[in-house]
Amino acid sequence: MDSSAIEKIIKEIEQFTPSHESAHVGRVTQVGDGVVAIDGLSKAVMSEIVIFEEGKGKKLSDAMQQQGELYGLILNLEEDGVRATILGDSARVSEGMTVKSTGKVLSVPSGEELLGRVVNALGEPVDGKGPFKNTTMMPVERQSYGVIDRKHVSVPLQTGIKAIDALIPVGRGQRELIIGDRGTGKTTVAIDAIINQRNEPEATRPICIYVAIGQKESKTARLVQQLREEGAMDYTIVVDAPASAPAALLFLAPFSGVAIGEYFMDKGRDVLIIYDDLSKQATAYRQLSLLLRRPPGREAYPGDIFYLHSRLLERAARLSEEKGGGSITALPIIETQEGDVSAYIPTNVISITDGQMFLTTDLFNKGIRPAIDVGISVSRVGGDAQTKAMKGVAGGLKLELAQFRDLEAFMQFASDLDKATADRIASGQRMVEVLKQKNGAPIPMEKQVAALFAANNKFFLDVPVNKVSETEVQFVAFLDAQYKTTLAEIKKTGLLSDDSKKAITTAMGEFRLAHPEVFTAAK
Repeated sequence: MDSSAIEKIIKEIEQFTPSHESAHVGRVTQVGDGVVAIDGLSKAVMSEIVIFEEGKGKKLSDAMQQQGELYGLILNLEEDGVRATILGDSARVSEGMTVKSTGKVLSVPSGEELLGRVVNALGEPVDGKGPFKNTTMMPVERQSYGVIDRKHVSVPLQTGIKAIDALIPVGRGQRELIIGDRGTGKTTVAIDAIINQRNEPEATRPICIYVAIGQKESKTARLVQQLREEGAMDYTIVVDAPASAPAALLFLAPFSGVAIGEYFMDKGRDVLIIYDDLSKQATAYRQLSLLLRRPPGREAYPGDIFYLHSRLLERAARLSEEKGGGSITALPIIETQEGDVSAYIPTNVISITDGQMFLTTDLFNKGIRPAIDVGISVSRVGGDAQTKAMKGVAGGLKLELAQFRDLEAFMQFASDLDKATADRIASGQRMVEVLKQKNGAPIPMEKQVAALFAANNKFFLDVPVNKVSETEVQFVAFLDAQYKTTLAEIKKTGLLSDDSKKAITTAMGEFRLAHPEVFTAAK
């Protein structure tokens, strides 16, 4: 070897700086049902992400290699180790496998790119439209804003459903529970609320997030298709944790949804988020907790099940101007068994939320859709979340419907009733018909106001009960064609002025003359 080569080697040796990389690693000591016990992660923190290092002494199939890195989420810190849940295929984890700490808590991507997309509980796209390029990571667990940072709920969030907007109004920043038995139309109410946001001006239109927890994938696909056909996917994000997903992802999905929403709220935007449904999240959390060997409490739910839902729903808020003035409105859904609202999870969520809409099987079976029982439904924000126009026409509506429900039992004795009672029943029957609405057909606020103003002024009293819904639809279409300026004024100002009242009264007369066959003095 010549001297120049030796000098070159000596030079390289002199310039060599040893590098080292330290890693916080542990080892899987036990695995089963999607939960692992890990030894050695002494510096681990709650909700930290760990990576399972596969392939060391284990032959992986090509399919498993293509699935990418496998992550876990630490949920238990114990004296002799930690317990974590596997965020993916638990078949890929075995005892003795090395686990590497990342030092990061669980976060999900958020940003404008997510609009119109379907993601899983970890924020990864599952709609086949390719990965995201420019997103911001948002922590899945975050402390909610304090009272000082919040603002009074006073801006309406129009759902497009007459029975809700008139009687149990929802405001931006509110948490309104949708509760009822299976198959009573809870999801339909929530989806209609998303579709109705297309009637809002683009500048103030809320970003909508639909979180499907434990639903059939076919149902979620059908809802996404419906939103796309209605033009609502442009401002909607769907977070999907299907029934086939591990319990850990069902538990995480609502938190991922609200974390995505907080990105927009922090930018001063309004967000509407639907959790469909939290009963399934509670069941998944119970399953996880029992596997993590946490002590069971009432109905085998863990002691922190109330905290699970309260820390989720408290993140819905309307922020003060100093914090940007954004808001998150939450519509959680809870499924009851045989109408039992006094069960553990329903009572928990009722106590956390600012009101509830009860959907009952009896009303649904009678053909009253949406099947909202306005007698026991309540909004704790009330008229503060209504425009003055809506407040004016909805004033006596709840009382009239409550009185009608009391008198309903006497309807079978129609021949023996005095005139005042018979008139009240006749009026109540027609008001119930006016509040009926078809699926997927939300109505803008100004048209609702016009229809309810007409109903309050006994416009439908001479219409046969079975023709009221049809007549109301025709009347609103007539207004839309002939009195566009009046409707536009109500929408713009949020007021029902004397001129608007006169115009609608005139329209009522014109419609009556144009359709005399409908008003056949129903007795």
